[in-house]
Amino acid sequence: MSILIKNGRVITASEDYTADIFIKDEKISSIGEDLKYDADEVIDASGKFVFPGGIDPHVHLDMPFMGTFSSDNYETGTLAALHGGTTMVIDFILQTQGKSLYSALEEWRGRSNGNCYGDYSFHMAVTDFNDETKKEIKKLIEAEGITSFKTFMAYKGALMIDDRQMIGLMNEVRDNGGIVTVHATHGDIIDFLIAKHVSEGKLSPLYHYLSQPEITETEASGRFADMAYHTGVPAYIVHMTCEGALNEIRRATERNQKVFVETCIQYLLLDASLYEKDFEGAKWVMSPPLREKKDQKSLWAGLNQGLVQVVGTDHCPFEWKKKLMGEKDFSKIPNGHPAIEHRMELLYSEGVEMGKISLNKFVEVTSTNAAKIFGMFPRKGTIGIGSDADVVIFDPDKKHVISSKTHHMNVDYSAYEGWEVKGKVETVMLRGRVVVDKGNVKVQKGYGEFIKRGKVSKVI
Repeated sequence: MSILIKNGRVITASEDYTADIFIKDEKISSIGEDLKYDADEVIDASGKFVFPGGIDPHVHLDMPFMGTFSSDNYETGTLAALHGGTTMVIDFILQTQGKSLYSALEEWRGRSNGNCYGDYSFHMAVTDFNDETKKEIKKLIEAEGITSFKTFMAYKGALMIDDRQMIGLMNEVRDNGGIVTVHATHGDIIDFLIAKHVSEGKLSPLYHYLSQPEITETEASGRFADMAYHTGVPAYIVHMTCEGALNEIRRATERNQKVFVETCIQYLLLDASLYEKDFEGAKWVMSPPLREKKDQKSLWAGLNQGLVQVVGTDHCPFEWKKKLMGEKDFSKIPNGHPAIEHRMELLYSEGVEMGKISLNKFVEVTSTNAAKIFGMFPRKGTIGIGSDADVVIFDPDKKHVISSKTHHMNVDYSAYEGWEVKGKVETVMLRGRVVVDKGNVKVQKGYGEFIKRGKVSKVI
């Protein structure tokens, strides 16, 4: 199978040029002007951008949470991602406290194997670090290609580990070439504030936001950075939302420390005023919550300053009837919102078109940096000879409106209902095959492959 893309404007994290791209089997074989290959398919990309396929390193598919499951499974979630130009996702395996890491891996494989349209990998969320789970770290990295280990500083009694466990995990992961990622919020303060508001009868979605003030994220981000500095482990903070937390990372650079930072599309575009919409605010109940306008400004600046390396989604949708579980008590609202399909188009429209980030920065934070940080570059995350032919052809001029009536995610509302964006994904290729073209799906579920990842670096 071969494809020749003609006359596209090729954008990578560092380059911007017009060229042809010849794809043979699963790889990019040649890049140049006026290529003369006899290809099985020729695609004219004149007037279009050609990006590397997006990588979303923060999704939750078919995830158990608060007695239910997120509504996008591996089939629907990876297909929705492809429609939006994201060709690979990294999902989170959640260890059950008291059980092994490998038992969790087998559980998640049971959901994902044979069901994915797009490529995927896993982070391992360690919720019970002890002498037995310690022994599993090396094997997961070297045999399974799972090189990133998620920790929670919140959700006590379910997911949270204490600082002693954190230090132990960091040492083990460092010694075996992995990276530790973190949900950095102060769980005890949050639990105290939730209990306080519930006891006072303050039960609307607004109090979800008020139970997680900025200081809870600021303190935890700084504490995590300190522990990572002490141990020397490569470190990554997921879904950063606020100026205070980013300032903790800015301070860490003063001691020549590198902490990777991910934000999510919602924190760049939406703010906490949405929680004032009575129970409709439940659509945006997530943890950490949406913040203030000043935090958006800080995060956009962080992208351009190189302090924020990745824009993900934390995609974790729940149907509206499941959100209604918390109608009389915000603490019972399942946390999460749908975004996997719209990350790249929203970031292009609101970032590149609005002059907030460059085209090269767009590719860097939607694809290249995630590939580098999580041990997949240059196989993934770039358009280069020998790289996987994960390619997005993008029409920068086409306007369209986001709506639950037209999206492909398995959820009955949109967090961006009625939002007009400029720029649309037209054709998506994954490992040398056209998988989506003008909304038409060209492959079957199971085409997506699990991607084993290599050992990571402290720098990119």
